Amino acid sequence: MKKFEPYKNIRKKAVIFGLPISLFALMMMSILASLMVIIFSFSFGIIIGVAIFNAALYIALTRISNNPQLFQVAKVFPQIISNKQNSGFDYEQD
Repeated sequence: MKKFEPYKNIRKKAVIFGLPISLFALMMMSILASLMVIIFSFSFGIIIGVAIFNAALYIALTRISNNPQLFQVAKVFPQIISNKQNSGFDYEQD
């Protein structure tokens, strides 16, 4: 009989429509805002513009989720890891 190990971190890798949960939530907020704009607008151009905006946002979010290095500006690891309390003075030696 097979034994299966429970995978507790399944939400970290969960994907809906090709997007992680946080980006999917952002997409849904954009769609809800777009629906509000469509309901209260009387222009066909605004409706087409909102649809194009949502399509472009979806494409951008899928590209970001496939290549997360695009927005990584800070270094991953600090230069020095220490438990020493910072005094506020900089004693850097050259």
